[in-house]
Amino acid sequence: MTDVAELRVRYGDTDAMGWVYYATYLTYFEVGRTELIRKVWRSYRDIEEHGMRLPVIEAGCRYHQGACYDDVLQIESCMTLPSVVRVRFDYRIFRLDDRRLLAEGFTEHCFVDKAGKPVRIPAELRARIES
Repeated sequence: MTDVAELRVRYGDTDAMGWVYYATYLTYFEVGRTELIRKVWRSYRDIEEHGMRLPVIEAGCRYHQGACYDDVLQIESCMTLPSVVRVRFDYRIFRLDDRRLLAEGFTEHCFVDKAGKPVRIPAELRARIES
């Protein structure tokens, strides 16, 4: 299951050298993830209202080239199900005007209940991803 989201780099996303600060790419991953899961299933707010959470259990990012203030970025996100309780998102971030790959990475999440205990991925979501 894949999706593409766009965003424009804000001035506050950059460091003193004018480049997007390295940790900001993780928040860009969140933009892609949020939009993908909303498109496929439901919003994070709705997921939480149904008593589930999706904490990050692992994350990684490889940087290829920097982005600067006012660049328009495309965030390609892909969702897979590596286990009955985990969901994995893979990301690639491109600059829109030249399609240069800027960063790629992943996050893995575990479905948990309000008490923090792992729970199975809901059947409805699993069916949508596997179809």
